[in-house]
Amino acid sequence: MDLSCFKAYDLRGRVPEQLNPELAELIGRAYVAVTGARKVIVGYDIRLSSPDIAKALSAGLMAAGADVYDIGLCGTEQVYFATSHYQMDGGIMVTASHNPKDHNGMKMVGPESRPISSDNGLNDIRDRVLAPFEDAAEPGRSQVLDVAAAYVEHLLGYVDRGALAPMKIVVNAGNGGAGLVIDALEAALPFDFIKVHHQPDGRFPNGVPNPILEENRAATAEAVVEHQAAMGIAWDGDYDRCFFFDENGRFIEGYYIVGLLADQFLRKSGGGRVIHDPRLTWNTLDLVAAAGGEAVESKTGHAFIKQRMRDEDAVYGGEMSAHHYFRDFAYCDSGMIPWLLVAERLCQSGQTLSSLIDARIEAYPASGEINRTIANPPQVIAAIEQTYGGQAKSVSHVDGLSVEFEHWRFNLRMSNTEPVVRLNVEARGDRGLMEAKTAELLAEMDRLNG
Repeated sequence: MDLSCFKAYDLRGRVPEQLNPELAELIGRAYVAVTGARKVIVGYDIRLSSPDIAKALSAGLMAAGADVYDIGLCGTEQVYFATSHYQMDGGIMVTASHNPKDHNGMKMVGPESRPISSDNGLNDIRDRVLAPFEDAAEPGRSQVLDVAAAYVEHLLGYVDRGALAPMKIVVNAGNGGAGLVIDALEAALPFDFIKVHHQPDGRFPNGVPNPILEENRAATAEAVVEHQAAMGIAWDGDYDRCFFFDENGRFIEGYYIVGLLADQFLRKSGGGRVIHDPRLTWNTLDLVAAAGGEAVESKTGHAFIKQRMRDEDAVYGGEMSAHHYFRDFAYCDSGMIPWLLVAERLCQSGQTLSSLIDARIEAYPASGEINRTIANPPQVIAAIEQTYGGQAKSVSHVDGLSVEFEHWRFNLRMSNTEPVVRLNVEARGDRGLMEAKTAELLAEMDRLNG
């Protein structure tokens, strides 16, 4: 049996070759055998294959003795919410996020929505799939659980509704599931939503929703300009990431949103810890310190960030990849809470989104993540460290290689899945220096790559 759909953090593969109902049923049985779960949330995204895979998964869970609480069509964060809110033993979301439309997958959590990844059970579930199974003496049962009202009420709890004012906002669900949540929130908010690619459609008539790709941003940007909206928001298919556009239709790098949300959350909470990744840091460090908080660096990746959030009892965590984590959301990531907070900030401050962001971009210009295909990533990164490390103020290996100088810094890290290295460079108030050092590093990488 092909088990190549099991990855480091979740399951993803082509349907039906790498993931299909037969395998999904076995995965359900294996999940119970490994975790011992007896009450499991199951939800699924808008992909055409998702209902059948979720049905088979549920059959496997029940055959192994677990009760299934079916929350139906939803986003990944609703599985996180339902698992923690209703104190379940675990949850499984059937989704392939922003993968091609003929793919599907699963994201798994345990009690309190703690992530299940390759270092704490996912590999055990994979290996257990291959073993023979016997049905439980007493099979589990399935029941529909409507979580929408509790979920929406929880989302609204992050903002002061009395401070919100009428405002035009472009929302682009990319034909994923986010539009359903916007519709549910709409009656409670004073905003005028301009809806783009709004209806859920697993055929993805406007392309797979992945706003991190530049070619997928135009529809949102153009709608913002056309309707003179205050901002635009776009989501990936299972809406655990959200992406922002200012009132001019300009796409805003996720790095600057992390700083904005950290500042806002710390001011709301009166301090606390904020978790951030090592790729780009200075803007976040500056804003966290100014707001009376403490910044804590963590290795990139949701499993690492969530664990560090728990360890530090952090109020907020953010990655430049547009994942945002919240203590009161079971330390999990949400694509809905961030835009509500930004909308609140615009209403309270009277400022435009560009005015909030421009000063930060000017203070800490950044390259954005640049990917390079390299034949020998470890050797190239080691050689770069040899060249730059000796002159640096500090060198860190929290995630890849981070090298810091007085006026600029960079992070260089390998992909987990392909021969690619990812470069991020930032500077203190000097775009020319940032651009020059970025070009210098890329040239050195090309030279080392031969």
